Amino acid sequence: MDLEISYCVVNTDGRDLLLACLDAIARTHPPGVSHETLVLDNCSGDGSAAAVEKSGHDARVIALDRRRGKAENDSRLLRAARGRYCLLLNEDSELCEGATAALLAAMDADPGVGAAAAQLLTTGGEPKPCAWRLPGIATALAGALFLYRFLTVQSGGAHTRAVGWAQSSAMLVRSEAAARVGYLDPDFFVYSDDTDFCKRLHDAGWRVLHVPSARAVHHDQLTTDFGRAQRRIVEFHRGRDRYMRKHASAPERLAVRLLGAWFYLVLALVAAAAPGHDVRRYLFHARQELSPLRCEGIREAAEEYNRRSRIAP
Repeated sequence: MDLEISYCVVNTDGRDLLLACLDAIARTHPPGVSHETLVLDNCSGDGSAAAVEKSGHDARVIALDRRRGKAENDSRLLRAARGRYCLLLNEDSELCEGATAALLAAMDADPGVGAAAAQLLTTGGEPKPCAWRLPGIATALAGALFLYRFLTVQSGGAHTRAVGWAQSSAMLVRSEAAARVGYLDPDFFVYSDDTDFCKRLHDAGWRVLHVPSARAVHHDQLTTDFGRAQRRIVEFHRGRDRYMRKHASAPERLAVRLLGAWFYLVLALVAAAAPGHDVRRYLFHARQELSPLRCEGIREAAEEYNRRSRIAP
């Protein structure tokens, strides 16, 4: 392995955001550090792959002919990368000045660290929660008591700290550690894939860090429209359920499910009394928490896209 870092970017129909992500990589990469940039284009229909080729960025493009899940795509990049470290990025993430250097310093300082994640910012530049305690009854109870932000969120502050799990939108991964735990689990299409990955790193003896001095803008793309959000809500609860099935007992899963449903039902009651809030969204969350396998999610949307692509003239 002759490179220090591999930038690994997954993109789905985000051409303009992808180009901005690549611009940020070029702008913020620490001088003197050997690197490569890999872009996996998830069968985009907006000309993303061609745009990268024309952009002048020194990036190797892996263009898929059908859409796959985020965990599978991240794993493919991790396997293809030659760097000692791999910086996982979404196409909608933009590294801020000094971010890569701060993440590298945190990893180099402790060979027992398997992953280090940046502090994510909104499009407006405000820090947002991006690291948490690993899910379980304690975190579900904290949520049911509306103490989640105080007892479960672990991002924030000014000092690097060990955390349960962190969002993989801007996460530096030690290639050796990723290989030892078998990369990300492709059974997670999207959501909770990074939670499961961090959990397995912990189980294998690695630590996970949140590095607040490394900052990255994670552009706000989630819609507030309930109709458009339903598939994401379905996939969100599927991922949570898959994580609990994989790492918790049946009684623990039931307790977490009931506590989670209670949380969303209370939010629905509050929303009913507050103008401008959509009660249906919280009720849908509660239903999916109780029955996470019902309804169609992002996975089915990708499968339908793949079917249409195969039969298109």
